[in-house]
Amino acid sequence: MFTIFQKEVNLFFSSLIGYISIGVFLLITALFLWVFPSTSILEYGYASLDYLFTIAPWVLMFLIPAITMRSFSEEMRSGTIEILATRPITDLQIILGKYFAALFLVFFALLPTLFYYYTVYALGSPVGNVDTGATWGSYIGLLLLGGAFVAIGIFASSLTDNQIVAFLLAVFLCFFCFAAFDYLSQLNVFYASIDDVIELLGINAHYISISRGVVDTRDLVYFFSFIAIFIVMTKTVLESRKW
Repeated sequence: MFTIFQKEVNLFFSSLIGYISIGVFLLITALFLWVFPSTSILEYGYASLDYLFTIAPWVLMFLIPAITMRSFSEEMRSGTIEILATRPITDLQIILGKYFAALFLVFFALLPTLFYYYTVYALGSPVGNVDTGATWGSYIGLLLLGGAFVAIGIFASSLTDNQIVAFLLAVFLCFFCFAAFDYLSQLNVFYASIDDVIELLGINAHYISISRGVVDTRDLVYFFSFIAIFIVMTKTVLESRKW
């Protein structure tokens, strides 16, 4: 599994698209946080990174599918998936190797945003006047959200040998799982209790819950279960080629 992990990370950093994806993510978040007047922290007047954690999921919704679209699509297109299958490694180990490699890249993309936190921390009046608990809770939520999106992206990549199709499918599934349940719950066509259940089926409700700075066990169970389901679905798709 570690060999797969290492290979995927090396492939990502050996291609220009990897650096472009991370650069675009940092550029977009920086523009919203520091430049655009309607969302700029400098205009807002409060030492808070709320806008980062509001914008980041929507940017990751496109960044992560761009990272994962080649995971299995390229292997199937080039025929190397058959070579992998002959090696003493299980399908689950292959999936987990690719999954953790993509998750590492997401973590690597988020790492420079800690500079934003340091800047807000220094600009606070007095210095350090920032809700540290909520900020770190939001970072945990963002990593769990990224893990969920990576699981979706790898699943989408296992369905087709076309990277563009895998990208578009992953973006759609990420959007649906993140936001669609919120919209459905707001239609008010069901009873209030049912609307609440529908909202809790989506990622956003649990992401917002963790972003408040309280890491609830129920939210952790949701994210880990969500990731596990998509990994199992990916494993099922890969195994179906042997049927």
